[in-house]
Amino acid sequence: MARRIRGILFDLGDTLLDFGQVDAPKLFRAGARLAYDYLRRLGVALPPFWRYHRRQLRAVRWHYFISHLSGREFNSMDLITRFSQRFGHELTPEQLIELAWRWYRPLSRQADVEEGVREMLADFRRAGLVLGVVSNTFVPPQVLDRHLANEGLLEQLPVRVYSCDVGCRKPNRRIFRLALRRAGLNAADTMFVGDSPRADVYGSSRVGMISVLKDPSDRHNSGRYRPDHRVRSLSELARIVAEYEGTS
Repeated sequence: MARRIRGILFDLGDTLLDFGQVDAPKLFRAGARLAYDYLRRLGVALPPFWRYHRRQLRAVRWHYFISHLSGREFNSMDLITRFSQRFGHELTPEQLIELAWRWYRPLSRQADVEEGVREMLADFRRAGLVLGVVSNTFVPPQVLDRHLANEGLLEQLPVRVYSCDVGCRKPNRRIFRLALRRAGLNAADTMFVGDSPRADVYGSSRVGMISVLKDPSDRHNSGRYRPDHRVRSLSELARIVAEYEGTS
């Protein structure tokens, strides 16, 4: 029987969205400033900026450390909500989402999408492939969906599974299996494309998916985890998908 690719699931950061070199402390401080100024415009009581920034930085660093140690994910929206309550702010759900967006906005400005990727995804969808995202992230889904919409990618990726919603991180099998169920796909007919040998290649391979490693500089060429395919650019995916047409 001919084997065909029926779906492609993607990692998000440094796969669909290229962030380049990230200065995390600088971006976090810039996000804190945007969030602080937004709250100030709402007229709520605030501590000095340095205290607001420092408290939340400590909380995020701690939860990030624990999540990587345990494999369990946290949702930064929970932190934002708790801090707002602690400061005595009575924010609506819409205001909390906007506040989370202000925190994330400096990072979103750094993102880039490979030339031709939007058109390639549209071609895949017209060919009947199911497309989606599976991402390790503590950024709230509403914020990431907004970023994808701003980049013109959201409508091409109807299946989106974020670790902060699931409670576990790749390479945990659970997050891949959930994505496959939501997409209505079988693992053997689905490609997973990511930039991390362990989280993406190992994680997707252990549930039976076809793994594709995005490795523009071949820095993972001699690593422990071996993908089924290796690409420097996402534009190479069309050729790989075509190779499965008519194979047995």
